[in-house]
Amino acid sequence: MQKKTIRFIVNPISGGSSKKAIIQAIDDIIDTDRYDCEVWPTRYAGHSAVLATMAAENGIDIVVAIGGDGTINEVARSLVHTDTVLGIVPCGSGNGLARHLQIPLDYRKALRMINDANNVAIDYGLINGRPFFCTCGMGFDANVSYRFSSSSKRGLRTYIENTITALAKYKPETYQLKFNAESLKLKGQSSMVNGQSVEAFTIALANASQYGNNAYIAPYASMADGLMDVTIIEPFPMTETPAMAYRLFSGKFEDGTKHIRMFQTSHLRIVRERAGVIHCDGDPMKAEREIDVRIVPAGLRVICESDASAHTQPLYQTLGQQMASLTHLTSHK
Repeated sequence: MQKKTIRFIVNPISGGSSKKAIIQAIDDIIDTDRYDCEVWPTRYAGHSAVLATMAAENGIDIVVAIGGDGTINEVARSLVHTDTVLGIVPCGSGNGLARHLQIPLDYRKALRMINDANNVAIDYGLINGRPFFCTCGMGFDANVSYRFSSSSKRGLRTYIENTITALAKYKPETYQLKFNAESLKLKGQSSMVNGQSVEAFTIALANASQYGNNAYIAPYASMADGLMDVTIIEPFPMTETPAMAYRLFSGKFEDGTKHIRMFQTSHLRIVRERAGVIHCDGDPMKAEREIDVRIVPAGLRVICESDASAHTQPLYQTLGQQMASLTHLTSHK
């Protein structure tokens, strides 16, 4: 039987830790009787995408991204609509896609999953033509992503610090929403009129359930339904920030909850007051006033359990630790 080919694309600096142990574990865990393996380290920003494109063009069976959300996004967007399957060994600061797909954060367990090679087709999104796999959006979360991208440190603590700093200065905007009426699915109590304007603190457009770090902006999102989950957070008083944070980390964002509106659609056009920052899987970028977001069904194959791409219940085991971090940081501001 002919061996299948695997190429491991490694970002040496993601997550701030060495990848030597992971590379060693590849030799220990991956079945070399079944797979021909090579490790390709990245050498510059964007190199992951170049390597993944080259692998797909050369008919490599599996490309494994070893790194954080940025590395995984670069590799994944180079593999859409190809015969090459994506594998993930998560070792970044957020790991949003891996968490939704229930890929273990323990690299040895993640490698064993790759060794089994079970895979499913998942949806992906496009925001102004750029692929995303977890979330994109505008408003406050894009503002925080912009701040976070220029921070010298990574991780949940730094993200929370940037969030708290930005809260006092951010002013909500008004957005006009035009959606695909045929695919519209209302969630709970919300009512939506095509072309209506909303004042929003944040508009999050989710293919997966979370930003990362178990922050569930769309707790019931599926990556196999051809729809994006739209979460609109309306302006709220600063005194309600702890309650909003609790909902985010406990998976309690629900339509009809105070200041939260949610619906699903396959295609959404947004017109805002002015050009500015948006984010694509946490990566901030500048965009004009008009923003086009759509879901592309089943455009990428990824190694995970067979039912992991569909809706999954939020995981609560890290809630206490995350809320303790938020309380500690707030008390020292």
